[in-house]
Amino acid sequence: VQLQASGGGLAQAGGSLRLSCAASGIIFSRYNMGWYRQTPGKQREMVATILAFGATNYSDSVKDRFTISRDNAENTVYLQMTSLKPEDTAVYYCKATYIGGNYDYWGQGTLVTVSS
Repeated sequence: VQLQASGGGLAQAGGSLRLSCAASGIIFSRYNMGWYRQTPGKQREMVATILAFGATNYSDSVKDRFTISRDNAENTVYLQMTSLKPEDTAVYYCKATYIGGNYDYWGQGTLVTVSS
C-alpha cells in the first residue's frame, strides 16, 4: 500500500495550493480519505475528511477555505487550499481508513509553507 502526497510548496498569504494524494495497493472506493497536518511540537490534527460515499467534514480553522475531493477512477484525493494563512504552514499527510474500520494507512507528508 502506498499513499503518495504531492503539491506542497511555498505560497504567499492569500494564495492557493492544491495537494494530491495518489493511492495504490488498495481498493480506493472502499476507503474513507482524509488530510491531516502537523507542525513541530504539536499533535497531528484533522484538516478535512471525505467518506467513501462522498460526505465531507472540515476543521473549523479551514472551513470555507479548503475543499477536499476524491476521484475514485484515479485513486486520488485532493485538497484545494485557498486564502492561505501563515498558520496553515505544516506538513500535510493523507490518510486512508478502511470503511469497515480496524486499519488505516498514512502517506509520507508534503510540506506547505505560507509566508506573510
